[in-house]
Amino acid sequence: MKNLVIIGHPDTASFCYNGIYKSIVELIENSVQELKTIDMYRDRFTRPREELIDQYKSHVTWSDRIYFISPVWWFRLTPRMEIFFDEVLTPGFAYEFVNVTKLYAYPRPFLKDKIIRTYVTHGAPALPVKTLYLNSVKLRLVMGVYTFVFGWKLSLFTKTKQFWSVPFVTDQKRKKYLEVVRRDVRRDLKK
Repeated sequence: MKNLVIIGHPDTASFCYNGIYKSIVELIENSVQELKTIDMYRDRFTRPREELIDQYKSHVTWSDRIYFISPVWWFRLTPRMEIFFDEVLTPGFAYEFVNVTKLYAYPRPFLKDKIIRTYVTHGAPALPVKTLYLNSVKLRLVMGVYTFVFGWKLSLFTKTKQFWSVPFVTDQKRKKYLEVVRRDVRRDLKK
């Protein structure tokens, strides 16, 4: 399998980068599977960036499995991860609209053969996000981005994991979060 890991955190000391990202990369590097990474905050991201976007598209096309890692800021992923969605997962490359009527079309995904796994971290606790805000971050990501480009796989919802109150929980809790990540990746690597 060809694995692409995309990290969207500017701080290399963060739990996203130093914990989740490094755990995934280490497990894949110690397997017989292939690995490429995209580091949204270490790559040269100034304009013009057409060459970089073409490289990202090439990595996406090459991959069988994609891991997305990002914190949640203002109910969205980081700005560069959102730019990845906007500038890489574009119509014509990742999906196309198919007309149903004169006023309605649906997205036909071009990347539905990809296996996706996503890890997002929150500073907030689960209860208000899941109830008061209707889990809008995960819902928007899976229903508003992933279904367009990866199709209507029910596994997209279950393979998008959220870790809560990350800056405030104990180290023991963060270790449990990382064990979830490691268990998922080990399971993926057996396929």
